[in-house]
Amino acid sequence: MTRASLVGLLLSLCMVRAALGDDAAAGAIVFKKCMVCHAIGPDAVNKIGPELNGVVGRPAGTVPSYNYSQANKSSGIVWSEEVLSRYLRDPRGVIPGTKMTFPGLKSADDIGNVIAYLKQFGPAGKETP
Repeated sequence: MTRASLVGLLLSLCMVRAALGDDAAAGAIVFKKCMVCHAIGPDAVNKIGPELNGVVGRPAGTVPSYNYSQANKSSGIVWSEEVLSRYLRDPRGVIPGTKMTFPGLKSADDIGNVIAYLKQFGPAGKETP
């Protein structure tokens, strides 16, 4: 295989991965599982879990008026895409002692899609371009 063929193959694989994951519209559907406990958008309020506006890039345990577990508040985590990906797969494995009872999402595509959906909402709950 030539170098050009290999580069083309790698680019094709990246495009296929992009097509399979990181789809905000698909993430909105998966997020319905989360809506029992979490809200997002301009009218979001804390529920069983904190509202998730602006979650990507936010330090854990910092939403005003939400009563976080001590484990979450003292985790030192900033919700990067990579950390969210691990957390959404296994919340208690990432933050032992968290109040989050959800067992996690098992599909990498679902996780990527939910993160793409969450990234659309800034701290005020407005969709960002």
